[in-house]
Amino acid sequence: MIKTTEAGPTRYLSAALGVAWRYLHNLYSRPSMFIPSLVFPLFFLAAFAGGLSVVGDAPSFDYYDFTAFQFCFILIQASTLAGVFAGFSIAGDFEMGMGRRIMLATRRRSSIVLGYGIGAASRLIVTWTIVTGVALAGGMQIAGGGFDLAGIYGIALLSNVAALLFSAGIALRFRSLSAGPLMQLPVFIILFLAPVYVPKELLTGWIEPVATVNPITALLNAARSLMAGEPTGVLTAYLVVFGLIALMGFWAIRGLRQAEQAG
Repeated sequence: MIKTTEAGPTRYLSAALGVAWRYLHNLYSRPSMFIPSLVFPLFFLAAFAGGLSVVGDAPSFDYYDFTAFQFCFILIQASTLAGVFAGFSIAGDFEMGMGRRIMLATRRRSSIVLGYGIGAASRLIVTWTIVTGVALAGGMQIAGGGFDLAGIYGIALLSNVAALLFSAGIALRFRSLSAGPLMQLPVFIILFLAPVYVPKELLTGWIEPVATVNPITALLNAARSLMAGEPTGVLTAYLVVFGLIALMGFWAIRGLRQAEQAG
């Protein structure tokens, strides 16, 4: 009885790690899959922190460093995109027939989603290192301490999980790369309807009430407060992102059930 109990979780984790290894192997052996996820955040970092740096000189802009202000957005954006691109891989695997083979070889199919989640989170090590290095080289000043930085990267990691579960739910329902826009477009929309360029207090018109109810706003505000060394709204941000993960987790599992029924 003990042996069986131990073997169950062991097999489950082994299957998840196998899926994660395959995902990462394919990712790093095909530059066309990995490079876009780096180009997007670096392009936005250069465009926002560089080209729009004059915004930081406005009298009403009271954040201590415009590059740091934009970096928090870029970090969350890069993390969510990494989750979305993992969804592309899920859809591609099913389109080529590999997804069905993985399901046949896996007893508990939720380990497949976990495996892609581990892979998507693991790729963040490279993404974060490059994006952070470029930001520091560009003169970004960090006012927060080590615990503050851990809180920022924790928010970014959890946003990656939420985005992966969202895109996995779509990929498992359509099982085709033709569903790519359905994964990417909603994420872009929700990201850019947050206070990207200026604090929420400076937004006017219709964008202000939209940003107020946008869950990404809570994540950005908390990350920026941590970067400044003056944490506010951090608990709210973590509650919001855990809520998103719970909701998207249900969405992904329902998609997995549809993929199982499709055979």
